[in-house]
Amino acid sequence: MAGPQAERVLIVGSGLIGQSWAMLFASGGLKVTLYDIEQRQVTGALENIRKEMKLLEQSDSLKGSLSADEQLSLISGCLDIQEAIEGAMHIQECIPENLELKKNIFTQLDRIVDDKVIISSSTSCLLPSKLFAGLVHVKQCLVAHPVNPPYYVPLVELVPHPETAPETVDKTYALMQKIGQSPVRVLKEVDGFVLNRLQYSVIAEAWRLVEEGIVSSGDLDLVMSDGLGLRYAFIGPLETMHLNAEGLMSYCNRYSEGIKRVLKTFGPTPEFAGATVKKIHQAMCTKVPDDPEHLAARRNWRDLCLMRLAKLKSKLKPQ
Repeated sequence: MAGPQAERVLIVGSGLIGQSWAMLFASGGLKVTLYDIEQRQVTGALENIRKEMKLLEQSDSLKGSLSADEQLSLISGCLDIQEAIEGAMHIQECIPENLELKKNIFTQLDRIVDDKVIISSSTSCLLPSKLFAGLVHVKQCLVAHPVNPPYYVPLVELVPHPETAPETVDKTYALMQKIGQSPVRVLKEVDGFVLNRLQYSVIAEAWRLVEEGIVSSGDLDLVMSDGLGLRYAFIGPLETMHLNAEGLMSYCNRYSEGIKRVLKTFGPTPEFAGATVKKIHQAMCTKVPDDPEHLAARRNWRDLCLMRLAKLKSKLKPQ
């Protein structure tokens, strides 16, 4: 069990992302305060966390060295932001993806934090320069963008404001490692950060290939799940280049002309509308109907797959 002097983290927002963060921080032995504005929301979140942790423990998939009960004892709820922030060394904001809502909460936090606590946002696309503009404690602010579902996908993008202190990034990096996540440093802010820029480029070309009748929706997804995805689950595109020849220089010498030729054939950014939306939607619904029950079941299956893959990767990861 964590001792009485365990570090404390504040989660602002008790939705699914906030719940995942609470579980992750508790798995590392940190005390967690889950803040929201409605008691019903906090109570529901704590119950969801309890159920999830018990299921994870039963399947031998609970993170950390503490039992589910020990981790649950570290998590509490609070409706008073002033009370919730007391003793916190890190704040993880997880409210809805709305710039004005987030700016309002950061302005509120800015008035009451000291000069040591780190203020971090879970935003997936809002730029730090907009989120933290005008804050007194801007040097203590950054984005720590998780990947959904955070408990099973460890990547966290750390994106600083132009005025963020290097120490803030370093401390957050160490904290993410402590709770078993895989932090990456985004050295300067860019729209979409890194993960979504890569993801959107894949989505755009996937859409164009289906829209132009080159491949079916189902086969397109198979190219990723049974092709590129298997490789990328363990190594990234740059290391793939390095290994697919006698090093990266060799790869570029061999294949750069072909790569440039193909890239020049890429079309404009799709509109993601019209007949193609209906075509792809129909194909997706044939595989997974879009009612809440079927979608939830498929997400549960996805999470189970990710959980098992994560366990495999932990065993295979080089020391």
